Amino acid sequence: MTDRAAPLRRQVLTAIVGVAALAVVLFAIPLAVAVQRLYRDEAITRLERDATRIAAAVPDTVSSDPSAPKIPAGLSSRIDVGIYGLDGVRISGVGRDRSEVAADARDGRIHEAVERGSLAVAAPVPSDHGLIAIVRVSTPYQALSDRTERTWLLMGALGLIVVFLAGVFARSQAARLARPLERLTAAAQALGGGDFSIRAQRSGVREADAAGLALEATARRLGDVLERERAFSADVSHQLRTPLTGLMLGLESALSRPDADLPAAIRTALERGEHLQDIIDDLLKLARDHHPDRAALDLPALFEDLRAQWSTAGRDLSLTVHEPLPEVHAAPGAVRQILDVLIDNAVRYGAGRITIGAVDIGSGVAIDVGDEGPGVPDGDDIFARHTGAGTGIGLALARSLAEAEGGRLVLRRPAPPIFTLLLPGTDPTGPHPVEDQVS
Repeated sequence: MTDRAAPLRRQVLTAIVGVAALAVVLFAIPLAVAVQRLYRDEAITRLERDATRIAAAVPDTVSSDPSAPKIPAGLSSRIDVGIYGLDGVRISGVGRDRSEVAADARDGRIHEAVERGSLAVAAPVPSDHGLIAIVRVSTPYQALSDRTERTWLLMGALGLIVVFLAGVFARSQAARLARPLERLTAAAQALGGGDFSIRAQRSGVREADAAGLALEATARRLGDVLERERAFSADVSHQLRTPLTGLMLGLESALSRPDADLPAAIRTALERGEHLQDIIDDLLKLARDHHPDRAALDLPALFEDLRAQWSTAGRDLSLTVHEPLPEVHAAPGAVRQILDVLIDNAVRYGAGRITIGAVDIGSGVAIDVGDEGPGVPDGDDIFARHTGAGTGIGLALARSLAEAEGGRLVLRRPAPPIFTLLLPGTDPTGPHPVEDQVS
């Protein structure tokens, strides 16, 4: 289905310009009416003032002497002045021959009206004997209309300027609001394409910044998960190779020998299969960043299991526990994996007797694994994870497992090599890091 939604930039631009135009219209219409009334009232007030001044200067003999009265100085040259009788008929001056507004003024009050294109005001002329005449002053109504229309045009131009400025502001705001969302869209597309290195750019829009930070955190977590999954694949391949090979060789040997003890071979294969399952479970916990429940570590029992497991490796194995030892809480499977890696390295690359010993270091336990081989060449980073065919993984995995348990794995002596696993003496609530107190 085609998405017919308008872009955010257009929606913001339309909304702001529309609101600005509506506000201008709603404000301009009553203002235009008010301006028209204001100009009319000003014109009427001016005419009333002029008519009153003229009425004061009209003599009492105006009805018998119809000559034009003297017009006071200072009046506008654009007005017409006429003297009318009480019946509304012009006696002298300029104006209509008969004026209704002049006739209305015989009631003694000032009247105004529009008569044939002129705005007219009529004022009574009082005397000691009552009203004697009416003064009518007028001005072309078109002049008032022209002034009003000019003002309306100016208001319209100002309104258009306001709408234009609103459009400029709306365009800027639309770009400001849409830009971070467009960047988020591009970042999400990059994340979908496998780029986990995206970083959110600050835009000043709180909601967009929050969404960017959430996307960045998601990308980081996905990258970590993918990295752990890749590491898990490499770790499984490395850690399962030796025990799986031993299991297969044991079964092949039992099948090839007529006098082989098949039940014993099957039991051995099952034990090795259980060991493989333990390895997989431990590596899965590390790959998922899962912290298993820790219990008090039984080092003597663990050492006996190692002795039984590695007794067929063809190397002398010496395991010593210098008791008493402080109580250590750790996952037995993780410690077993670490020691398996160290022993496997000694079997593969070392020589002579393999010695394993556990001693009290005050704040925890140190487990040393050494052999009589040539050791580690100077400058080699043996704990770095490499991507070669099955190499450079075991020690990196062992160090990761040690750190996950709150401990440390160090190369205490390069030649003959001695690796030391430091485990803190902790309470069951959690691990505490230990310092390297091994001399």
